[in-house]
Amino acid sequence: MLPYFKISFFVLLLLSLASCNGKPHENPKKELLIFCGITMTRPIQEIASLIEAEQNCVIKIIQGGSGNLLRSIKVNGLGDLYLAGDDAFVQQSLEEGLVTKTVPVGLNHLALIVQKNNPLSISADLENLADKKYRVIIASSKSSSVGKVAENILRRHSLYQKVLNNALYLTTDSKDLMLSIRNKKADLALNWYAVAQWDENREFMDALLLQEKDAPCNMLILGLLRFSVYPDIATRFMELASSPQGRKIFARYGFHLHLDTHETDL
Repeated sequence: MLPYFKISFFVLLLLSLASCNGKPHENPKKELLIFCGITMTRPIQEIASLIEAEQNCVIKIIQGGSGNLLRSIKVNGLGDLYLAGDDAFVQQSLEEGLVTKTVPVGLNHLALIVQKNNPLSISADLENLADKKYRVIIASSKSSSVGKVAENILRRHSLYQKVLNNALYLTTDSKDLMLSIRNKKADLALNWYAVAQWDENREFMDALLLQEKDAPCNMLILGLLRFSVYPDIATRFMELASSPQGRKIFARYGFHLHLDTHETDL
């Protein structure tokens, strides 16, 4: 995953491409920029395709760890929508005046991810992350939502320092956690349930869902950035993402939401 200063450069590069192609288009399409946590990129891409066709626009998606994306938004002061894997990042963006409107679009479930068919017979117990029998990897809380949520939950159970001491290393985000299992570098990782549901991952890993009392589900919140150049199209994207149609799309990728959603002005 790119550090936020490299992401910032990439964002600026995207915006300058039109001027590098010689003669500009007479009627260029409106372009929206979405900052999206890695794990949620797939449903966002599917919804983006629907909005592009409906609104005759172009939607660019910058993916990365939610914390790094938020830093990039601050540095660049641009973008239309922001979707983090942890609602704490969205709350922070609200408090700092970066986001003006939000809608819930799904739920992120934390799970213990193990090798396919669970050959070590690991149980769905957070304490296994501190067990020296297992090669364990978790994510950093500074760069990603999964790391931030994992730290909060493990601290609640007085396990965080024990898990840190037992972990082989800290990764930057959910993608690296997934690769550690796929490449058999780890026996056990604390990651989002949705990652294990992707077609290309199912043959490599299983997800052990944690009980709600041990690891509460995390709400996915899509936020409208105050820098949005086309807030009407961005708002339409939010409406579709939080509609029954949008919720079904998120559910297909493992982000299940079972509540009525209403747009909230903040």
